[in-house]
Amino acid sequence: MRAPLVATLCILVAAVAGATGLWLGRRHDPVPGAAAAAKAPAQREVLYWYDPMVPKQRFDKPGKSPFMDMMLVPRYADEVAGGGDGVVRIEPGLVQRLGVRSAPARLGVLAPRLRVAGVVAFDEREVTVVQARVDAIVERLHVRAPWATVRRGEPLLTLLAPSWTAAQEEYLALRGTAHAGMEPLRDAARQRLLLLGMDAGSIRALEQRGSAQPRIAVLAPRDGVLAELAVREGASVAAGTALARINGLDSVWIEAAVPERDAARVGPGTPAIATLAALPGQRLEGRVEALLPDVDPATRTLTARIVLANPDHALLPGMFPEVELAPAAPGGERVLVPSEAVIATGLRQVVIVAEGKGRFRAQEVRVGIEAEGQSEILAGIDEGEPVVLSGQFLIDSEASLNGALARLAGAGGDDGGKP
Repeated sequence: MRAPLVATLCILVAAVAGATGLWLGRRHDPVPGAAAAAKAPAQREVLYWYDPMVPKQRFDKPGKSPFMDMMLVPRYADEVAGGGDGVVRIEPGLVQRLGVRSAPARLGVLAPRLRVAGVVAFDEREVTVVQARVDAIVERLHVRAPWATVRRGEPLLTLLAPSWTAAQEEYLALRGTAHAGMEPLRDAARQRLLLLGMDAGSIRALEQRGSAQPRIAVLAPRDGVLAELAVREGASVAAGTALARINGLDSVWIEAAVPERDAARVGPGTPAIATLAALPGQRLEGRVEALLPDVDPATRTLTARIVLANPDHALLPGMFPEVELAPAAPGGERVLVPSEAVIATGLRQVVIVAEGKGRFRAQEVRVGIEAEGQSEILAGIDEGEPVVLSGQFLIDSEASLNGALARLAGAGGDDGGKP
């Protein structure tokens, strides 16, 4: 009985001793892992400790994060390159695993093309108005519907005009008179017929016929479309009344909507190429004739007027072409970088410059125009400097830890340690 009791007492004493040692150890090391972290300065110089979830907050000693349920991470001096001048260093192996790509900035001329929508419209300079030369009554309409296609010399309508008949009778009477000195009067009567709208062929027919015609056939003066028919049969019209309006189709306008921000790059003479769904495979070339001084308040666009020849009348008003404008380059050669390399922070634009051996620098730049995946750099970097195209999120996080972007913004890098 005595031996088992002694063994039990020995086990209890050993357990108490172990617990006491553990308790004493925790008193000297209140946070697990702090002793291991404290040994770090002996091997590598620690600048500060930080919480990876709140990298801008810095601490001067190890411990547990007050923000997250995790231990603070040391930041070593050899991980910060460049002596606090905005350069960050990332292990080359990590850079390779994340597939960080870079490309050198190059010199070039960026001549962006504008692709805008347009609409085909009548050339207003190809409009002809048909008027009544004398007081008359519309007896018959030969073309009854607007937008009908008419040919030059085709009869549009027939008028009954008493004054027209009187002018013909006067001319025939003077022509049949053989008295000397009547030639000037005959010429004046013939000129009156011309002014009343009778052409030379109709006058010759009148001379052969020898009798006046009370009716006037009004002929189309040109090929085109009858855009407006202003009278109907039986209507009385006075001299000078507009009877019809004919729009020619030998040339048309394309009115292209140019965004306000690009208006300064487009002007008279700018080359233009139009493509239409109605004419597949055809590229219609022309030039901007004028940039109209009127901004549409709804779309914030200006209208660029392009004149195109239309000999076969294939272009019709109301069609919607896609217009490609090719404005001249605004200047000489500029530094160009891929647009994906530019980071817009809201207040400024930044590119990450790769300096080699895992060193990266955030550089503020001034960006010009952008087109075809390239951006002009007006100031900030020079030709040949490699800029990062992908993986900026990794470099940005490292720059935030080092305060590089804060220094770039002018906020300094020493306030991160303040709680």
